Amino acid sequence: MEHSFFEDTIAAPATVPGTGAVTMLRVSGPEALQIVSEVVKCKSRSIEDTVANSIRYGIVYDEAGSPVDEVLVSVFKAPHSYTGEDSAEITCHASSYVASEILRLLCDAGARMASPGEFTRRAFVNGKMDLAQAEAVADVISSSSSASLRVAMNQLRGGFSSELKEIRSRLLEITSLLELELDFSEEDVEFADRSKMASLLDEVIRHIVGLASSFRYGNAIRNGIPVAIVGAVNAGKSTLLNALLGDDRAIVSDIPGTTRDTVEETLTIDGILFRFIDTAGLRDSSDTVEKIGISRSYRKLSEASVVLALLDSTASEEENGTLISDIVGRMDFSVQKLVVLFNKVDILVPNINVTLLNKDVSLADNNYIKLFFSAKTGFGVDLLKKALVSTQKDLSLDSDQTIVTNIRHYEALRNATSALQKVRTSLSSGITPDLLAEDLRDALHHLGTITGEVTPDEVLGEIFGRFCIGK
Repeated sequence: MEHSFFEDTIAAPATVPGTGAVTMLRVSGPEALQIVSEVVKCKSRSIEDTVANSIRYGIVYDEAGSPVDEVLVSVFKAPHSYTGEDSAEITCHASSYVASEILRLLCDAGARMASPGEFTRRAFVNGKMDLAQAEAVADVISSSSSASLRVAMNQLRGGFSSELKEIRSRLLEITSLLELELDFSEEDVEFADRSKMASLLDEVIRHIVGLASSFRYGNAIRNGIPVAIVGAVNAGKSTLLNALLGDDRAIVSDIPGTTRDTVEETLTIDGILFRFIDTAGLRDSSDTVEKIGISRSYRKLSEASVVLALLDSTASEEENGTLISDIVGRMDFSVQKLVVLFNKVDILVPNINVTLLNKDVSLADNNYIKLFFSAKTGFGVDLLKKALVSTQKDLSLDSDQTIVTNIRHYEALRNATSALQKVRTSLSSGITPDLLAEDLRDALHHLGTITGEVTPDEVLGEIFGRFCIGK
């Protein structure tokens, strides 16, 4: 039987008291069931003597013998629990007072309040999950769209870890052969075929680079696809943001230069989270504050995955042409998509049928979409939402595809790639096996930090410190 590495027992609320009908309190550790037995009284056998994976009804009494609440207790026994320890989950009524009283009684009986993420940290230390899976727990909790949940669940189920395990296994095989050569260096024996090693390294490097390159995409899924709304002053950018949100979030005014800083709001469309950034209008300005806002607009434009370029349909072709050239000149179409919106079509001459114009939406190289639009009346909003979803069509991926969403994982993959590229270069230079093995061990170290095989305690503290209490 597996045993916990921890000697004390922890307790914490796993739900927020007062926000629903019930609150759940979690207890875990070597004395968890004994402590809960002291606090929750059952008619027949105690919680400590209860069969694993069952639910018991009981009553919590205070020191004076007065009932605090009627509760249900779910009983789990090591190693078959979330933490790998003896555990219990107490479901009580959602009263802040009741929850705090039960927690006080649990602590008086020998438990202590858990630190943020301590339950999941125990699950990691007790071998119930690796570090990448543990981090995915927090991502599942904070997921705000079907896409982010899908990616987090794949990581929680071990999809990412399985890929890393396969990569590390192949690298360990090469490393062991090189180290074996060192033991027989005097006999000048070569155990690792250099041409096969080069081919294998190329394959592994491509795999790791592919995982690392998915980070830009994964980070957008996790935090929302950044969409920058840019255009000239008074083009209707703030009105557009309000139309998309269905709320008066941004200040709208006829005075040019009203928006002087970026305004950010999120919206989920067809299961995809978009993060809209309303920016200051682009124009030449002598106003110091406005110039700072315009500078930020250009920065947000370069950082966005999608750029909504808002043009005024009533402006001259020359004005719009200059503006769109400026915007396009600052974009990287290898990673960015552009949607050009001709706004204010509601005040165009009546004989222009914009509905027919929008039936001929142009889509060039999956990067450029043109729409006629009215932020004021809402004409074209639904079509714009469909266009935004279409720019992220890659999000309709298979649920088992690995996408990197964590900056720590991304940096480890980049460091591993750098070490392996050194090995690859060294192969062509006839470098001795000891130096090759050293770089390979370095790559293995960086990959191991992702799953927690070689992660220092201070790093673990930082990771789990970002979790909520009770998880």
